[in-house]
Amino acid sequence: MADAPKGPASYFPSIEKKYGRPIAEWIELIQASPLEKHMEQVAWLKSEYGLGHGHANALVAHVRSLPAAG
Repeated sequence: MADAPKGPASYFPSIEKKYGRPIAEWIELIQASPLEKHMEQVAWLKSEYGLGHGHANALVAHVRSLPAAG
């Protein structure tokens, strides 16, 4: 049996189920956002896409943990 995801990734199945978008799409949206601060991005996801605070925070935290592109 595979280990359960830990950290922000543990929210991914419920985010996909509740909001109907794959995680890759959320990652792209956050990476394309002109906002730079963590909480600005969280507030943006909440106001523009209706995400709950925990889900928005998990997505932003995950994106910020990824290696910088290019």
